[in-house]
Amino acid sequence: MQTDHERGAAPAPPPRGRRGRRTVLVASALVVVTAVAVVGALGLGGGGSEDGSSAPPRSGSTVPVTRATLTERTTVDGQLGYGTEIPLPIKSTGTVTWLPTEGRTVERGGTLLRVDDRPVVLLYGTLPMYRDLGLTADTGQGTRQDAGNTGDAQGTGGQGPTDATSKAPAPAGSPTPGGAGAGGTGGTLRGMDVLQFESNLAALGYTGFTIDEEFTDATARAVKRWQESLGLPRTGRVGVGDVVYSTGRVRIGHAGVRLGSAVTEDVLTYTGTSRKVVVNASAAEDSWAVRGAAVTIGLPDGKSVKGEVASVGKKATAPEEGGGEGGSGAPTVPVTITIKDQKSVGRLQSAPVTVEYVGRERADVLTVPVAALVALAEGGHGLETADGRFVAVKTGLFADGRVEVSGNAVREGMKVRIPE
Repeated sequence: MQTDHERGAAPAPPPRGRRGRRTVLVASALVVVTAVAVVGALGLGGGGSEDGSSAPPRSGSTVPVTRATLTERTTVDGQLGYGTEIPLPIKSTGTVTWLPTEGRTVERGGTLLRVDDRPVVLLYGTLPMYRDLGLTADTGQGTRQDAGNTGDAQGTGGQGPTDATSKAPAPAGSPTPGGAGAGGTGGTLRGMDVLQFESNLAALGYTGFTIDEEFTDATARAVKRWQESLGLPRTGRVGVGDVVYSTGRVRIGHAGVRLGSAVTEDVLTYTGTSRKVVVNASAAEDSWAVRGAAVTIGLPDGKSVKGEVASVGKKATAPEEGGGEGGSGAPTVPVTITIKDQKSVGRLQSAPVTVEYVGRERADVLTVPVAALVALAEGGHGLETADGRFVAVKTGLFADGRVEVSGNAVREGMKVRIPE
């Protein structure tokens, strides 16, 4: 009988050969597991069989698919301040003899400046001062009259109001001491500007007349008391340059002239007294800028305050050449944002700020963390389930670190894995 050696067969391997075979088998198993995981990640593993067989689960935390409202928020730069300075409509003529300091607040009855050492007083209203106010003797004078005004039988022959001292005609539009305004025998001036002025006079505490559209003897007497408090001659008349109307308190801006200069159109500028924010918004992306829209203003100290869009410019402005670094060069429109709680801004007068607004919003949608998305080999995105399956999803709005997802295989509450 031939032995194995005589048949030419290889001798039996030593005992250590069994361990070597086991090593090869373990390595092969690892290759198979890795291949299955790769197939799943590539989207080639299907949706898993009905009997529950699937790729072995991999490490990584799982999170549920939740239903929520996603809100896209965008932040733009803005400037805190008091808004654009506007020239005061000063109609006095003469030499500027006193100017207020920049930043001063002037209220109703306050002095804006002095011209020829006479105060120009601030009153509240929307109708500008366009004529002298007072009792008049003739509709042919320099003071403009309403159609319904009547003259006075004691008129001055069409030569304008007379000075009580010289009896000579006074310049048109100038205050008239004595005469019709003082004696109470003049004609009656009527108009909405009279009503506006009388309302201010009464608000300052000078009463004794009916607040209406007629400038009467009683109105003239109240004007004299007001003039006396201002250190002015008691004429009973108000010159076109004696007062300036605004819708409320004003904050003095910069002066366009020096003391001793003649009054010009830009003698003094003003702003409102409330701080606001102005944003130069891209004209192509200003759909968020709707009057009344709520925004959040980020202050330099890290605090946030609430704001509201008050107005949007209707004229787009091209940026200056060589504008900001990385600027898009797109035309912009000014958006003014008001701050209702002025105390929340603290003492800041002017500062660069940020404005955060809501862009798009998706309500009641399925969402997952953005980190849960995986790219599929066939294109698009997918999610890995807790049991290792990969399902394709359609993505929607991205916001606040989450993303809107939809698809036949996605449902609220299902667990998905966040890849490591």
